[in-house]
Amino acid sequence: MQYHLNGYTSGDPHVAKAIATHDPAQMPAQVDVLIVGCGPAGLTLAAQMAQFPDISVAIADQKEGPLQVGQADGISCRSIEMFDTFGFAEDVLREGYWVNETTFWKPDPDQPAHITRTQKIEDVEPGLSEFPHVILNQARVHDFYLRCMANGARRLQPHYARTLDSLTTGDGTHPVTACFQGPNGPEVVQARYVVGCDGARSTVRRQIGRRLEGAAANQAWGVMDVLAVTDFPDVRLKSVIQSADAGSVLIIPREGGYMVRMYIELDKLGADERAAGRNITIEQLIAAAGRILHPYTLEVKDVAWWSVYDIGQRLCDRFEDDSGHIFIAGDACHTHSPKAGQGMNVSMGDTFNLGWKLAAVLRGQSDARLLRTYSDERQQVAQDLIDFDRDFARIFSAPPQPGNAAQASMLQEAFIKAGRFTAGMGVQYRPSMICGAGAHQALAAGLPVGQRFHSAPVVRLGDARPMELGHVIEADGRWRLFAFADANDTGAAGGALHRFCAWAQDAMQTWGGGDADAVIDLRAVMQQGHRDLDLMEMPPILRPAKGRFGLIDYEKVFCADPAHDIFDMRGVNRATGCVVIVRPDQYVADVLPLGDTDALAAFFDGVFVARA
Repeated sequence: MQYHLNGYTSGDPHVAKAIATHDPAQMPAQVDVLIVGCGPAGLTLAAQMAQFPDISVAIADQKEGPLQVGQADGISCRSIEMFDTFGFAEDVLREGYWVNETTFWKPDPDQPAHITRTQKIEDVEPGLSEFPHVILNQARVHDFYLRCMANGARRLQPHYARTLDSLTTGDGTHPVTACFQGPNGPEVVQARYVVGCDGARSTVRRQIGRRLEGAAANQAWGVMDVLAVTDFPDVRLKSVIQSADAGSVLIIPREGGYMVRMYIELDKLGADERAAGRNITIEQLIAAAGRILHPYTLEVKDVAWWSVYDIGQRLCDRFEDDSGHIFIAGDACHTHSPKAGQGMNVSMGDTFNLGWKLAAVLRGQSDARLLRTYSDERQQVAQDLIDFDRDFARIFSAPPQPGNAAQASMLQEAFIKAGRFTAGMGVQYRPSMICGAGAHQALAAGLPVGQRFHSAPVVRLGDARPMELGHVIEADGRWRLFAFADANDTGAAGGALHRFCAWAQDAMQTWGGGDADAVIDLRAVMQQGHRDLDLMEMPPILRPAKGRFGLIDYEKVFCADPAHDIFDMRGVNRATGCVVIVRPDQYVADVLPLGDTDALAAFFDGVFVARA
């Protein structure tokens, strides 16, 4: 990370200089963004908005305080990539359980009352991400987001013990009025935008007249986090277990080395029955898990958390109101079963998508058309998740049929095929004002337009530091331009990269209001080794003078790592190079020829409001 730009300061560089003190005891009368709900979606959005000192934010929740024990635990590779932009990926990796392998168990053909292991596979396909699939208590993820919020210039903290009563829309600069019941009586907040992240029983959703549509699968499941003694050999591996007639269980080892989560299949439900009505006890869950694991034993010593739920897939048709000033995210607009580990991940993805768009509109960089892309993009992602979840749950619950080899292997095949989806890499945004059609995709075949930017190792020219190129992306609302140079280009005058940078110097100042770095972060990737190039030959925009002292930024040029060449790994055309446009949420917006500045200008003219 970079700091000391405007003078030396001691202390934690992650903590911004305070410009305001947030008072959690009193909700503000007016804000730019009001967030309702302190779940993963709400805190992701709050942490994103906290990066912008010029945007006022309030976040409220009906709970009395921060989450202590979370229901969600699976963190996809894609979510870790997102956490890296906030600066806490390493914390999650240090504390979490890494899901390296998945094992499969089914009835032993010779002794059907016993289970036997049939296969072990890698949980995530090699090369899919530089980050693993991780298990960590949702409450700890909340802690990291709360830290990001508190470290921001406005020292943002949640307003707990607030129940939303009503939302109304009107005219003026703050057209949404929210009425809350707080610990000291009614409170009224006027906001420019409101985002409902308040769960499946969302008050915000009801207030804007949206409905969750769908159906339940009439299947009850139990889940428990336990400390147990067992002779089951794969208790520290993700394990999918199907018994002959006692049901199925999914074992997810938890962080800390000892605790384990078990998803336990229970009885079918009636057409109008809910799992809560069965009055199932924790003792019954433990007994059911023991029957499925036979002949292995399970002795539960302590229960950290448990619950019973029924599967249902439900979705809203739109994630916004008609005024364009109220949005919903996460469980407020899509629900599904938890076994695929996608609920928290997709919810966080919702507001990571929305946050930078709200910031761009509020800061005058883009007009309100940009906000319409939120519902268009994320509703399709949620629909894909629900379709996947419905098939996944059906296959998981299908009882094994003795002697049916094809049926017995179906669940294993489903896990393998779903690996990319469960890793969070199944998102493919369609062409829009912020996502091109990919006419020049062949110039970087391994960086598909509409998918997240797939990082790869590089070496930074200025200090010879090996690193991941994608890790330069921060949750700061800026777009990224990665200019990949051709094989003979050294960055010197006369080359294609130099010509492109000369054009970009003027164009980016137009969109950034005189500051070329304000809205677009331009980086170059060279094919030569870092010892074969001279940083001082690079175009001025790649070694810009910044801050009140005019200090030089030496971190904008990278070279291919000979051991893991990014040009080979991501299919970048060596003869011509290219430009890869990456959105603030890490998704590839388009791939263009290095010399096609007209197309690049046309793209950003459709995104930004000219500010020169």
